[in-house]
Amino acid sequence: MKTYPKHWYVAVVYLLCLLLSPAVLVAQNAKPKVFVMEIKSEIDPRTNRYTELALEEATEIGADHVLLILDTFGGALNDADEIRTRILEYPKPVYVFINKDAASAGALISLACDSIYMAPGANIGAATVVGADGEAAPGKYQSYMRSIMRSTAEANGRNPRMAEAMVEASVDSTLSAGQVLSLTSTEAVKYGFCDGIATNVEGVLDELNLENAELVYYQLSTTNKIVSFFLNPFISGILLLIIIGGLYFELQTPGIGFPLAAAVVAGILYLVPYYLNGLAENWEILLVVAGLILILLEVFVIPGFGIAGISGIVLVLVSLVLVMVNNQNFDFTFVPSDDLMKSLISVVLGMIGAAVFIALTWNRLVGSRAMQRLVLNNTFNSTEGYRSANTAEHLIGRVGIAHTRMTPSGRVMIDDSLYDAQARDGFIDKGDAVQVVDQSTFSLRVKKV
Repeated sequence: MKTYPKHWYVAVVYLLCLLLSPAVLVAQNAKPKVFVMEIKSEIDPRTNRYTELALEEATEIGADHVLLILDTFGGALNDADEIRTRILEYPKPVYVFINKDAASAGALISLACDSIYMAPGANIGAATVVGADGEAAPGKYQSYMRSIMRSTAEANGRNPRMAEAMVEASVDSTLSAGQVLSLTSTEAVKYGFCDGIATNVEGVLDELNLENAELVYYQLSTTNKIVSFFLNPFISGILLLIIIGGLYFELQTPGIGFPLAAAVVAGILYLVPYYLNGLAENWEILLVVAGLILILLEVFVIPGFGIAGISGIVLVLVSLVLVMVNNQNFDFTFVPSDDLMKSLISVVLGMIGAAVFIALTWNRLVGSRAMQRLVLNNTFNSTEGYRSANTAEHLIGRVGIAHTRMTPSGRVMIDDSLYDAQARDGFIDKGDAVQVVDQSTFSLRVKKV
C-alpha cells in the first residue's frame, strides 16, 4: 500500500509557485506608464476641458503617473480653480514641469501637483487677481485667491505664507507693500517650492527615477478637434451669417422651411462647441431658444406685427455674443476686453455679411427655378375672364337688413343669405336697412338706407 507525505500541501504550494512565477516576472518587468499632457496657452474653459478629458483618458489607460508640461501667464480664476481641484483629487501622482512660466493661475495649478520641476530660467508666482482692464481686482477676489493658494500649498506640504505672498505681500513678508512674490527656478528650489531643475521631460523622469517608463502623450480626439475648429472666431462669424440670413429669409418667405432649418443647424454648430467648453451657460442657451420661439410666433402665428420678431432677433443676437465670452451671469470683471471685442466684431461682421449676402442674392433667389416652384407669380386679371370664388360684385346696389349691430363690422342678410360686412360710416343698429356700396375679397361695405 502506497503512502503519501504527511505535508502534501507543501507540494501544492511548490506547484503553484512554478505556475505563477512567469506572471510575477512579467509584472516585475512591466514598465511604469507616464501620461503626458501639455498646457501652453491661457487658462480658460478650453484648457479646463482639455485637462478634464486628459485625466479621464489617463484613468482609462491605467497610467501610473501623470506629467503636466506647463507654460502659461495665467487666465480665468474659476477655470484654474476647477483644474486645481481636479488635480488634487486625482488618485495617481501628478507632476508638473514648468517649461518657462507659471504665472498667476499657472502658479495655482502648479501648487496642486505632487511635485514641481522647473526648467533653468523658468519662473513661478505673480498670482494677483486682475480684471479685464489689467488692474488688480477688488479685495474680495484677492482674499479668495490668497486662501486657495494657502490651502493648496498646505495640501502638498509647501510653505503657505510664501504661496500667499504670490498674491499679495503678507504682514511678515520681506516684500514691500504692493509687491508680489515671484521665484526663479533656483529660488524655488532653495525655498522648497520646487523639487528639482530639469532641462526637458527626460530630465524630469530621471529626477523621478522613471527613466525607463513608457510615455503616453495625450492627443485630442477627432471629435474634440472638430469642436475646436468651430470655436475659431472666423468660423463662428460664418455660422452667425447663416443664422441671421436664414432667419431673415424665413421672415420674408414664411412657410418655405429651408432658411429656418439652415439657421437652426448653424445655431447648433455654433452653440454646442461653446457649451462643451464651458462658455455657453444653460441660461444663455435658453435665451437663444426663447428668441427662436418668438421668431417662430412671428412667422406662423402673428405675421406682420413685428414686436415678437424683433424681440426674438435681439434675444438671439445678444445670447450669441454672450456665449462667446466667459462672463459669470453678466459679470464681465474677468472677461478680457479683447475677448469681448472679438465676440462683438464676430457678431457685427456676421450681420454685415448676412446683409450683403441678402442684397446680392435676393433677386437671384426669387428668380431661381427652386423658388418658382414654391412661389406663385402668375396674375389672373378680371379683364382676362378670371373671377374670384368669393366675388360679390353682383351684390353692389342691393338692399338688405343688418343682421347684427355693426360697430362697424357685423353681418347683413340679403335674399336670405348672410354676409360679413362693414359699415362705411358710423354704426348701424340691428334691423336697419342697408345698401351694399362696395365689396372686397372677404366682406361687403354697406351704408344705412
